[in-house]
Amino acid sequence: MSDKLFLDTNILVYAYDSSEPEKQAKAQTLLTQGIERENTVISAQVLGEFFVVVTRRIQKPLSAKQAEQVIDLLSILSVVEIDLKLVRRAVFIHTESQISYWDSLIISAAERAGCTKILSEDLNAGQAYHDVRVENPFNGARTNQNVQA
Repeated sequence: MSDKLFLDTNILVYAYDSSEPEKQAKAQTLLTQGIERENTVISAQVLGEFFVVVTRRIQKPLSAKQAEQVIDLLSILSVVEIDLKLVRRAVFIHTESQISYWDSLIISAAERAGCTKILSEDLNAGQAYHDVRVENPFNGARTNQNVQA
């Protein structure tokens, strides 16, 4: 069985952003594999951030309706909800690791879901936060086998 993977917002955004075709293809592959293998997790925070970015910040923004439909599709993945306990854990990680609160909330959600890896372009690749390690799936040195194992 493969490790549980947590997808950061940027992975989802690249899947729907045609301005970087190589990253889009890689992100779409990760999403497809995650759905097929049932080992991929996101959080309510990731979905919210995704909505804002794809409707405002990408070269060819989606309409709010299109983004809502994508969110409905993405809800097939396991989605970690945000609650007080998760917020408190994020504050602890933020204080301990000196990273942004929002990144700490991602890490907290990944921990809660039992993920061993966070796939992200924004967090420090190779960095471990407790039992969760960050990998950048867009690094040329990383292959599909590396990010799935």
